[in-house]
Amino acid sequence: MNRLRQLTGPMVLIRGAGEQASGVAWALVKAGFRVIMTEVEQPLMVRWPVSYGTAAAAEERRWTVERITAYHVTSADQFEDKWAAGGIPILVDPELTCLKKFQPAILVDAIMAKRNLGTCRDMAPLTIGLGPGFTAGKDVHVVIETNRGHNLGRIILEGTAEPNTGVPGDVAGYNWERVVYSSQAGTFRAARKIGERVARGDVLGIIEGEQRQDSVLSPLGGIVRGLIQTGTYVASYIKIGDIDPREEKEYCWTISDKARAIGAAVLLSILEQKALRLV
Repeated sequence: MNRLRQLTGPMVLIRGAGEQASGVAWALVKAGFRVIMTEVEQPLMVRWPVSYGTAAAAEERRWTVERITAYHVTSADQFEDKWAAGGIPILVDPELTCLKKFQPAILVDAIMAKRNLGTCRDMAPLTIGLGPGFTAGKDVHVVIETNRGHNLGRIILEGTAEPNTGVPGDVAGYNWERVVYSSQAGTFRAARKIGERVARGDVLGIIEGEQRQDSVLSPLGGIVRGLIQTGTYVASYIKIGDIDPREEKEYCWTISDKARAIGAAVLLSILEQKALRLV
């Protein structure tokens, strides 16, 4: 039952390979789609254990999330082998120079930038945008709601998703309190590992700036669910960590409820369009 099967379904190109994009990729691979993911050269990933973009930085150039593996590749010649193994090829190609060559049936913008970074409706027969920054019927065909709450995962065929609130989602009654931000621009050096239990005020790492070193402190007690990797350069006031007050270590290594909901919504929207013979 756990054997991975060869992927032979329509080709889907996913822009981005972070946490939410990876939830989408996982769902589509489970349904048999041939998925390609694209990323920037040095992605900033807080929850990197559940992000396929980690494959680009991993020593073995591969990364597995819940039994599905992504592979960092450098050319299209490597795609078929990865699909045959039930895997996901990832290219460093933020400008989508590969688009004309691949001509995917479906394109999903899962960068989660809260704005459109260049995706347009004519890039594929079906284009899907995650979250705010896209308008269904204008720059994409479908928008998926990504804001936590009653409408999470809603399929929008006309209009936009809810505006970006700037407030982190509520987890066990905490929102702002559980998120760790950089105090200055510089290079991050981790002092803790994902999955470790910490108390409020514990040092999670340091940021080495041009003029000083700042200690990064845990804002509350719980499990380190996300923390950018050592050696990552960050700008000032960027999300670099996530403390989970629920203290369930398993949550660090598995796809979140939010990413699963978004992935399921993307899959459902594709199946709906296929049923209408629009893709």
